[in-house]
This record gives sequence, structure tokens and C-alpha cells, in this order.
Amino acid sequence: MKQGCRVWKYGDNVDTDVIVPARYLTTSDPAELAAHCMEDIDPGFAAGVLQGDIIVAGENFGCGSSREHAPIAIKASGVACVIAGSFARIFYRNAINIGLAILECPQAAAEIQSGDMLSVDFESGEIHNLTRDRQYRAALFPPFVRDIMATGGLIPYTRKKLLNSGARTGVRQEGD
Repeated sequence: MKQGCRVWKYGDNVDTDVIVPARYLTTSDPAELAAHCMEDIDPGFAAGVLQGDIIVAGENFGCGSSREHAPIAIKASGVACVIAGSFARIFYRNAINIGLAILECPQAAAEIQSGDMLSVDFESGEIHNLTRDRQYRAALFPPFVRDIMATGGLIPYTRKKLLNSGARTGVRQEGD
């Protein structure tokens, strides 16, 4: 469970061009993308975000183009989780693929304010606003999706599954 994480609050329809402006898409370096994360909507975000902070936003977070750069920039900036009323479907899938924890909870998204401190239990979907002493429950992902996110994304998850299946079958893996 993440304890005492500070909130960065944004509104509805935060698009991928705001999350990481198109002028920075010439790189795929996560650290470089993180340095420009949210700069067009919140110029102080990249310099002020701390490891474990949380983004809370309204409806349709991550709309716009399908670039994977957006969730990579958020994750590389140190954000532990994004809570939104809803996510654009492509951003939603890209976040899962790269291992960025996301939770959909319209009530939490509407009530939580910038600067609030949260405790989030991704396994149960429980969100506790420590500042306002309010509890919320987000929609849960199936266990295999939570495993993908906990493992760091689809590639590390698949690698782990393949290594584990090779160990069970006695098949040697590269490097054995």
C-alpha cells in the first residue's frame, strides 16, 4: 500500500499532447520525457513531482493520439498511480503495457483536491484521502492485469511467464 502520497490534480480531457508535448517526441528516453511531463498544463510539475506522488484527473484522461510516450513520461517522473474518472481507451491500454498503475474512480476524481495526501491500495482498489478522511473504492482490474502492472509492464510480465514456463518444462532459456 502506498502511504501519504501527494496529489497533483487536473481536469477533464487531459490529452497526450499536454502530458508530453509533441515537440519532445524525438526521444524515447524515459528520463527526458519525464523532464517535460505536463509542462504545457503545469510548468512546475516536472521540477516539483516527487517519487510516489499521484495524479488525479477528471474524465477521459489521456485522450488524443495513441503515443506510448505519455504513460512512459508519467511513470518516469515518479508518479505512483493515476486516478481518473475515466481514461481514454488507448492510454488505458498503454498504461497497462508499460506498468503504470491506473485506477478509475469517478467519485474520488471529483472530490480529491491538489495537495491532498492519499493512501492507495492497488490490490483492493481502496483509496483513502488522508487529508479529508474520505474513503473511495476504484474499479478493480483482473488479477492478471494487476500482475502485468506489478511486474513493470507487458514485456517484463511476458518474460517472467516464459522463464517460469521454461523452468517447469525443463526447457533451457538463453543464458542458462
